[in-house]
Amino acid sequence: MITVMGATGHTGKRIVEQLLQAGERVRALGRSAERLAELQRAGVEVLAGEPNDAAYLAEAFRGAKAVYTLLPYDPSVADYMAQQAAVGEAVVQAIRDSGVRRVVALSSVGAELASGNGPIASMHEQELRLRDLPGIDLLILRAGAFFENLLPALYMIEEHGLVADGVGPDVPVPMIASKDIADAAIAALLARDWQGVQVRELLGQRDISYAECTRILGERLGRPELPYVQLPYEEMAGGLQEAGFSADLAGRYAELARGINEGTVKSLEGRRPGNTTATSFEDFVAEVVG
Repeated sequence: MITVMGATGHTGKRIVEQLLQAGERVRALGRSAERLAELQRAGVEVLAGEPNDAAYLAEAFRGAKAVYTLLPYDPSVADYMAQQAAVGEAVVQAIRDSGVRRVVALSSVGAELASGNGPIASMHEQELRLRDLPGIDLLILRAGAFFENLLPALYMIEEHGLVADGVGPDVPVPMIASKDIADAAIAALLARDWQGVQVRELLGQRDISYAECTRILGERLGRPELPYVQLPYEEMAGGLQEAGFSADLAGRYAELARGINEGTVKSLEGRRPGNTTATSFEDFVAEVVG
């Protein structure tokens, strides 16, 4: 049995489906029983509950050979770090109470930093909590920025005819398809061959700038002159609040943009074959835009 948090999300759903195809028994976790129903019909054991409920998570982790953990979040929460800490502490308590010994934890490039990395600071704190657990084999997957994070740009293009963000137009950023993160987690959960605490970066097919992403989107949409506009940090935060983000989280994303621009949020390993993944941004856009 392998337990997967966030089983209806970007990485979790693919992990569940592929583990099932590989012949593993899988227990899928999520907040919505309705959204989990599709997985249940496919033969997956499902448990619905809140990710900050340690007792629920302990029940779900108990008896598992390995667990896949992450920190789901609601962009509208007033105090982002407090919400993330509540989930993170519940995960750690559940690992302790359930006796599970192998843990894969989704984290992010930049999580070695305690500050200056915006919302990634919550993953820094979670890594510390997990590292303090005795007797577990912990694999931390530090992923680059999700390609999927750029999907709201499609609305921006439709409404305003441009793509805008706080990151400099030509700053190279490690970006990755969520399915490539899932595939790395799947391989680890099947092999279960790591010991102690290991950190692996996942950097995508190549570093890519926001200007290049905009060009690729524009070409796919038949708008080859589509512009990318770098926003001042305060303006970026304001735009995120208009889109439904809390003031707290919007400010943290502006801080992250600054960290990327100033080169403090970056890969520690450097690009190499072991952390380079298959899916290009061009392939991702072709799939989502059609």
